[in-house]
Amino acid sequence: MTEPFRPVLLPLMAEEQVRASLLEDLGRAGDITTYATIGPEKRARAALNSREDGVIAGIELARAAFRLVDPSVVFDARVGDGDRVRAGDALIRVEGPARSILSAERVALNYLMHLSGVATYTARFAAEIAHTRARVTCTRKTLPGLRAVEKFAVRLGGGSNHRFGLDDAILIKDNHIAVAGGVAAAIDAARAYAGHLVKIEVEVDNLDQMREALAARPDAILLDNMGPDLLAEAVGINRAHHGLSEADYVATAGRVVLEASGNVNLQTVRAIAETGVDFISTSKITMAATTLDIGLDVDID
Repeated sequence: MTEPFRPVLLPLMAEEQVRASLLEDLGRAGDITTYATIGPEKRARAALNSREDGVIAGIELARAAFRLVDPSVVFDARVGDGDRVRAGDALIRVEGPARSILSAERVALNYLMHLSGVATYTARFAAEIAHTRARVTCTRKTLPGLRAVEKFAVRLGGGSNHRFGLDDAILIKDNHIAVAGGVAAAIDAARAYAGHLVKIEVEVDNLDQMREALAARPDAILLDNMGPDLLAEAVGINRAHHGLSEADYVATAGRVVLEASGNVNLQTVRAIAETGVDFISTSKITMAATTLDIGLDVDID
């Protein structure tokens, strides 16, 4: 299978995000600690160093933090987004007015540490299921205001993205089904409403609902809170519904995609993937990821 290209975060996309963060941090009077202790003529060189092994994400956001505070700061990235680094590796070197470097430091590090943490944690999930065809995918459970960049970090870690919001795909959940009057009724209504490029997924709690969903032909079925035995049975039902052999099932385009969700963690994800599902969604890769320890160290001559 062709290796996918790394995702790209354009500088223009990073700028608005970082500008709001800098305004939040600089407040009404700017960095008064730095203004009080460092003269405007002082210059500095510094390195942003990783103190842990991990996968890097957020280079363009860090670049934007320094650039927006002071365009004269020289920003030299030694690694790129998606690169794996070891503890002690220098990620970035900056040089310029000391005040500017110190004022931009926290925002740059916040983005780098958080997003690299998401990428690193996602990579751990991806490694657990690398021997299967399943992909780990994120959810809409993201920190407010950070969804786009957290999902960017998930892809850098080897995961895939679920829908970005309520407007780019239809996901019919249990409450929609209850109000709509059943699985088939909800899918039929969704198909009548959606444009031809909008995917339709339906969440089911049991195999009877799954059979009803298959008959209504959604694009994907989310198998919620099912253990490995039920998930394996669901894969078999899907294969039989499409009249496919086990060998053909893997390669067939156009069949209903199966997604597993619920009770997904590093201890359970391997068994879930080995059932034959296509995707495994979990909020853990965005909501439970710890930051990657990265520090800014000023060179002392």
